[in-house]
Amino acid sequence: QVQLVESGGGSVQPGGSLRLACVASGSTFSILSMGWYRQALGKQRELVAKITKGGRTEFADSVKGRFTISRNNAKNTVYLEMNNLKPEDTAVYYCNQRTLRYAIEQDYWGQGTQVTVSS
Repeated sequence: QVQLVESGGGSVQPGGSLRLACVASGSTFSILSMGWYRQALGKQRELVAKITKGGRTEFADSVKGRFTISRNNAKNTVYLEMNNLKPEDTAVYYCNQRTLRYAIEQDYWGQGTQVTVSS
């Protein structure tokens, strides 16, 4: 039902910036949160940032002060602005939407977009 399409990934030098976008389409119901996760090679997938239904935001300690998450409800789009990128930010970034329907939580995921930070 829910489709998440990501864009904005690519390769940048350390200190550079990227802006990821996630466009949601299809049926949506009782969205608990939307956010971004990442998975580096050989590492576990981790939360980068999320924004809840009520507008509360949460960030991984490693990206606080460098990344921001925002949304445009009219466009059904969530953004992740990444500044002062570091090599350790290199990972596949996934858009996530968590919904609640009939007391069941369900996660939807985008296909992932590669972010590479290197000199």
